[in-house]
Order: sequence, then structure tokens, then C-alpha cells
Amino acid sequence: MKELKIGEKAPDFSLKNSDETLISLKDFLGKKVIIYFYPKDDTPGCTTQACDFTANYDKLRNNEIVVIGISPDSTNSHLKFIDKYKLKHILLSDPQKEVIKTYGAWGIKKNYGKEYEGLIRSTFIIDEKGKISKIYKNVKAKGHIDVLLKDLQC
Repeated sequence: MKELKIGEKAPDFSLKNSDETLISLKDFLGKKVIIYFYPKDDTPGCTTQACDFTANYDKLRNNEIVVIGISPDSTNSHLKFIDKYKLKHILLSDPQKEVIKTYGAWGIKKNYGKEYEGLIRSTFIIDEKGKISKIYKNVKAKGHIDVLLKDLQC
């Protein structure tokens, strides 16, 4: 699978949200979109990241920026995660990891010297025309929102 590059068209996708509604990337043409891939609902790093997006949701929305989080979790898991933390942004379920793999957010990880396949925390900024304008790989959850806000000039 080829690696995505800045300036190329972002691969379109359709995945279900927490209400079982299909959401497609093309639905947001004309707006900037932050797509972030995260490993698992309701884990420490993922909760920090999701809550940071919610804390800055109004600022992002006022700049016409849509936030979409994608993980392999079920739609029901997303619903519970959203309810527990009052998350305001879209969470999409990719249990087959098709979109996760298309965006290069699945691969070899290392933990305590062991290698295994897993989700690589990654973020993509998609511009109003549907092109990739920024790629962040191996993101650290804490503080990532500050980098995004600076890069997006919010």
C-alpha cells in the first residue's frame, strides 16, 4: 500500500458513527477536516485526545473545521465513550480497519522491546478541496491539540 502524501486527494470513505449513520468524507467538501486515528475508546491517551478536541470544539467549529475520530471500536463503544465524556465531535467505527490501513495508520509498533501490529496514532488535515494538507504520524495524545491549533492558525 502506497503512503499518502501532502497535496494528494484524501481517500474518501464511508463509515458508521455512534448513531449507526453512514458518514462520508465527501460530505465535508468546502470545510477543513481533522481526521485522527486512535487505538481504543476510554483508554487514558485516547480519552485525553478526545477531551482536548471537545474542549476546543467551538474554536474549531468557528473556523469551519470538522473533527472526525476513527478507531476499530464498535459504534456502541463510541456511543458509550461520547456519553461518558460528553464528546462533541464525530467518532466513526472502522472494525475491519479498511480506512485505518488506507491512511497508513496501521503497522508495526514496538512496546517494551516487542514488535506487534497495531494502530499508529495519526492525524490528517484535509483542506476544503479534499486534499491532504498536513500529516502527523506517531502522535503523542497529550498536547497534540496545541500543535494542531497552531498549524491551523486558530
